[in-house]
Amino acid sequence: MSGSLSITAATVDSALLDLPWDVPLEAWPSEAIAALPKGISRHLVRFARLGDHVIAVKETTAELARGEYEMLRALQRLEIPCVEPLAVITNRSDADGDPLKPVLVTRHLRFSLPYRALFSQTLRPDTATRLVDALAVLLVRLHIVGFFWGDVSLSNTLFRRDAGAFAAYLVDAETGKLYEHGLSDGQREHDLEIARVNIAGELLDLEAGGRVSDELDPVRISDGILEAYRRLWQELTGSESFPRAERWRIDERVARLNELGFDIEELQIRTDDTGSTVRIQPKVVDAGHHQRRLIRLTGLDTGENQARRLLNDLDSYRAAFEKNDLDEEVVAHEWLVRVFEPVVRAVPVELRGKLEPAEVFHELLDHRRRLSQEAGRDVPLAEAVTSYLSTVLAHRRDEAAMFNPPTGTVTTALDAIAPATGTVPVDDDDEDDWRSKV
Repeated sequence: MSGSLSITAATVDSALLDLPWDVPLEAWPSEAIAALPKGISRHLVRFARLGDHVIAVKETTAELARGEYEMLRALQRLEIPCVEPLAVITNRSDADGDPLKPVLVTRHLRFSLPYRALFSQTLRPDTATRLVDALAVLLVRLHIVGFFWGDVSLSNTLFRRDAGAFAAYLVDAETGKLYEHGLSDGQREHDLEIARVNIAGELLDLEAGGRVSDELDPVRISDGILEAYRRLWQELTGSESFPRAERWRIDERVARLNELGFDIEELQIRTDDTGSTVRIQPKVVDAGHHQRRLIRLTGLDTGENQARRLLNDLDSYRAAFEKNDLDEEVVAHEWLVRVFEPVVRAVPVELRGKLEPAEVFHELLDHRRRLSQEAGRDVPLAEAVTSYLSTVLAHRRDEAAMFNPPTGTVTTALDAIAPATGTVPVDDDDEDDWRSKV
């Protein structure tokens, strides 16, 4: 490596020095490159292996790289879903001493994919709608903290499966700006219009290439982000007035916000001069209500919808065994050891790159429900696990960045939840499979 390489990072991974920074990014050797699907970018972006992780390397200018690095760090501090910035590398030069472009290095988000990689052949209307809805939620979260994106699009977003829906993560913050005192309505509407136009263009491009189903209307789908955004924004920030006798509406509003996955940090409640009307308005709204509850109870860090699904399963477990009088954290630990962890261990090593554990658990619950409906009986969990692994998960493509995975067999599914593991089996003879009771 020639020249004096300059690396700016909060914590430097020494493995960064092993990458061929003296070679133009487009000419990096195949042994350094990770073959992962990429979205569309105005800059050259390539994935590379860095130890056990995968990184995204983007060639840009030094000014833009430093600005985006700091912006992504700021968004992370605000708990906004986005990629993790690792480093800015400047003063690159090739073997002849000629300067090379600076790069921004971010960590690849495991189990995430660009929108074009989320469908195998054609994009269906329901999938497109779920992607746009996820992007609308992300945009609302960004606007709440005062972030103007300036280039909202599907291409600048990564998506992770989240209990049947999708969770959206910001990838490109190059054009973004944080405003300390929040955004004006005009700024929010401008971002929305950018989103609508970009999404329509991206879907029309897919349509021109024969990559969407005949039923998909790109303009209607792109217009959908306006409705989804405004509905959520009003629920989160809008004021509400009602007679003083209907104070139950306060609890109802809080419950609706919690169901949407948001917590209220502060709630303004005002009465008028006559004392007969109450006006409420959430002042600061924070996302991740179910995620925080699940982390507190079990230590599991999942998507918001996944957390809601797992908590529903935990609450059902608690009710089925009549453990409502026990401490919630005690029951949560029991559910984790008896139900969730055995299912995760049942997944063979070579299938663990297909989906993240919480998504596997969510899909398993749906699969077991369908099996039970078809069989006209309650299918035991162990039987559902074996069926799910062999008929569903084994046929999915890998959505994690895994290299040279060790081998295993699907037949380990039953062993993973049997008494031989040393854990309490799910369908112990002394305590019937709890899901048959609910």
